[in-house]
Amino acid sequence: MFSELLKQYNTDGYAVIEDFLTDEEKEIEKVTKDMPEKENRALFSTTNSSVTQNKDKYFLDSGDKISFFFETDAIGPDGDLLVEPILALNKIGHALHELNDVFREITLSVRVKETCFQLGFEEPVIPHSMYIFKNPRHGGKVVAHQDASYLHTDPVKLVGFWIALEDATVENGCIRFIKGSHKGGIHRRYIRNPDKFSEELLIYDSPPPFYQKSAFIPVPVPKGACILIHGQVVHYSEANRSSKSRHAYTFHVVETKDTKYSEENWLQPPEGKQFLHLYKN
Repeated sequence: MFSELLKQYNTDGYAVIEDFLTDEEKEIEKVTKDMPEKENRALFSTTNSSVTQNKDKYFLDSGDKISFFFETDAIGPDGDLLVEPILALNKIGHALHELNDVFREITLSVRVKETCFQLGFEEPVIPHSMYIFKNPRHGGKVVAHQDASYLHTDPVKLVGFWIALEDATVENGCIRFIKGSHKGGIHRRYIRNPDKFSEELLIYDSPPPFYQKSAFIPVPVPKGACILIHGQVVHYSEANRSSKSRHAYTFHVVETKDTKYSEENWLQPPEGKQFLHLYKN
């Protein structure tokens, strides 16, 4: 199995593993019971810079917490929810893999360790994790990007595990990839703003590149499947305007042996701590 998986991963920049999860390996109701008060509700969007995490310390400080991020059209100007709470969320992050027992068990499973071993990771750590909702009619578009723009290492050795907790279809916003685009280097970086006097805490170091929409291939997957995503492959997902949600759990693994994790990355380990080691836990 792994020989074919590695071939697809190395050729296309992504690969699909069917039946990666069992049905019981999902938990969201318990997490969403701890809804934040409205003054702690952060909006999340990849398309509107005026409401993104760029100016939001809540986002910047979320690396070692379980934090809640809402869709831009789900919250009114006074912070009140305009839809049911479970339909308002964009994502929960970014330390589910450390602080939630269910997600920790999934992330540190033998399946994940074996996959990373086959990919050649020797000292892998997990910087962050997210539960992504992509709720019906409100699930926002995720613009075309490369994961290594956000979690950069030198040299780049980064893989994302994107696990479908519900069927991901063309209609409800499955991921779309440009095959082979991982071979073209990193197109731009998302970094901590070196200008300490700017209200923008996080910035891109260059304008967004143009990607031909026709170059993207949709990759629908059934519930329980996992998509391995190379750190440099270009991918995006459309907004979900269908009546069916597209929940997913995702996390990233980076190599620490003979690599340098960038001090410019938005996500940094808390002072005095290190990212969770995959093989040692």
